[in-house]
Amino acid sequence: MFDIEKIRAEFPILSQQIHGRPLAYLDNAATTQKPQSVIDAVRRYYEEDNANVHRGVHALSERATAAYEGARKTVGGFFNTRSVREVVFTRGTTEAINLVASSWGRANIKAGDEILITHMEHHSNIVPWQMLCEQTGAILKVVPINQAGELLMDEFDALLTERTKLVGVVHMSNALGTVNPVADIVRRAHAAGAKVLIDGAQAAAHLPVDVQALDCDFYVTSAHKMYGPTGIGVLIGRESLLREMPPYQGGGDMIRMVTFEKTEYNDLPYKFEAGTPHIAGAIGFGKALEFIRGIGFDAIEKREKELLAYATAKAADFDGLTPIGTAEDKACVLSFVLKGIHPHDLGTILDREGVAIRAGHHCAMPVMQFYKVPATARASFSVYNSEAEVDALFAALTRAQEIFG
Repeated sequence: MFDIEKIRAEFPILSQQIHGRPLAYLDNAATTQKPQSVIDAVRRYYEEDNANVHRGVHALSERATAAYEGARKTVGGFFNTRSVREVVFTRGTTEAINLVASSWGRANIKAGDEILITHMEHHSNIVPWQMLCEQTGAILKVVPINQAGELLMDEFDALLTERTKLVGVVHMSNALGTVNPVADIVRRAHAAGAKVLIDGAQAAAHLPVDVQALDCDFYVTSAHKMYGPTGIGVLIGRESLLREMPPYQGGGDMIRMVTFEKTEYNDLPYKFEAGTPHIAGAIGFGKALEFIRGIGFDAIEKREKELLAYATAKAADFDGLTPIGTAEDKACVLSFVLKGIHPHDLGTILDREGVAIRAGHHCAMPVMQFYKVPATARASFSVYNSEAEVDALFAALTRAQEIFG
């Protein structure tokens, strides 16, 4: 049985009141809250094991190293990597994409080559490729979407040519909730000779991800959207590609030997982990993945689909509300505009009612441009949310309409 109260009890932040009302936290696409097990793991590291990793022979360093590398093994198992050598810790999805663009991109992309992304990408999966194209003379092409917020796959096929060197695609849109057919995209891209990077920042907490089954070349995500700490994420890369890629940054831990004449780089994955890593963050990331596994994706998907269906039905009956993004395959996100009220004003009013949503362009300005809106209001759900919180959302929307007359 799915016990929502038991799950909510694991998140201390959810028990508070905001402006005298129970908190209804519906901003999970921006960041998820953290269960006590993650909070305890981070605190325990700082209280008991705080030391640098890989370099010390004393007990604290050995314990810290074991916990840090244990987290890497947990991440590898969670995503079914071929080896822990394919698991590179980064500061998050953004740095992981920039790492691939800077390292793999500069080594493999030249003038006239093409990089193919989609109209629903987060800025983090647009700007690094624009920068690479400016540096190399490559061409950035964009797969369009329809009014429902779905990729036009016929257009994808038309844009995918022998000149396409890389396809960058979001697994699940943060602005629309659309779940893209990434396995099919990988298959088609590989048939054309292109590599594929999947942005899994939104998807990885909600959908099971098996990188071997997907056969993608790069998969990136962030811990803070998976019940883990901020400032830590992962690049999962095909080992054969990572071995050929030059380092992204230089410094400690990514070296084996340094002289003034030449530097010999470390083995994978350390070649891409210059400097002291976010040790506590990695440990917390591992605990967050254990939390997800403890619930199980079958239960997570079932519960979140029920919640989205409940919210979508209420939205359909709400006067003046226009949903943005109605893809047949979508998850966890209800984006909308409310007639006569700017989303930023809406977000402020809802906050006074104890309801936390996101209002803005969601780092997806091209999506807003497509729908010809300056911004949207976005309620995004997680496994700890309830129908009562959805009811609170719509009660707050009614209050906003009363205020604006």
